Amino acid sequence: MSGAEGPNVDERVVAGFGDEWNHFDQSGVPDEELQRIFEEYFAVFPWASIEPDAVGFDVGCGTGRWAKFVAPRVGRLHCIDASAQALEVARRNLAAHENCEFHVATVDRIPLPDASADFGYSLGVLHHVPDTAAGIRQCTAKLKKDAPFLVYLYYQFDNRPAWYRALWRMSEVFRRVVSRLPRAMRFAVSDGFALLVYWPLARLARLIEASGLSADQLPLYYYRRRSLYTIRTDALDRFGTRLEQRFARDEVFRMMRSAGLKDIRFSEQPPFWCAVGIRE
Repeated sequence: MSGAEGPNVDERVVAGFGDEWNHFDQSGVPDEELQRIFEEYFAVFPWASIEPDAVGFDVGCGTGRWAKFVAPRVGRLHCIDASAQALEVARRNLAAHENCEFHVATVDRIPLPDASADFGYSLGVLHHVPDTAAGIRQCTAKLKKDAPFLVYLYYQFDNRPAWYRALWRMSEVFRRVVSRLPRAMRFAVSDGFALLVYWPLARLARLIEASGLSADQLPLYYYRRRSLYTIRTDALDRFGTRLEQRFARDEVFRMMRSAGLKDIRFSEQPPFWCAVGIRE
């Protein structure tokens, strides 16, 4: 078993996501919307190389919202999350999938033998651990040779103009304040951002796009076709989380390469950055 690198977890972040996934258990998101988002995340995943009896893992499974689409395609899926509260939500959401196993564990304590998994993925999780590069190594260690690993990490807006990055730096000030508020206030303020900032800008982008003009450089364009439920969830994720790291594409590549992944491919569509690599 790997994990000699030591604890790679922030307990405050784990507690915060337990609260988030208990509150937003994804029951309010239409299946077709979740399906579209799943396909965006997995756009570069090599499904053709995954056998029907494959065994894989979902590190930071949360509510199991992506596992519900993966489980029917594979033999066994290990759903792993550091939050027991979140994992209970995942158990409920995945009750129809008998091939799912559930583990309360951090990324440095993945309860699988090294070199045992046919595939793995971790979406929107490893930028919330203290050492993201170590997290990628700890996941990669569980893969068999030539097995794929898919990761999604928040980007540094390195493919955006300077004014866009400046807006993000301003929002980062708010995140640092909001993420330290008591639970009820944190949820309320995040909801306020969702309703007063995310929703109007996303719908403005949708209107501009519908008029035949390009809107893909507008902030929050990604949410133009998302439900208010998803927008509220992601606003809480953005402003309610105390530890958040962001990476340029080159940094993601280097971390994956250093972890022993080859043939690394990035998705050229949002969300950024999604990348897949093959275990050497």
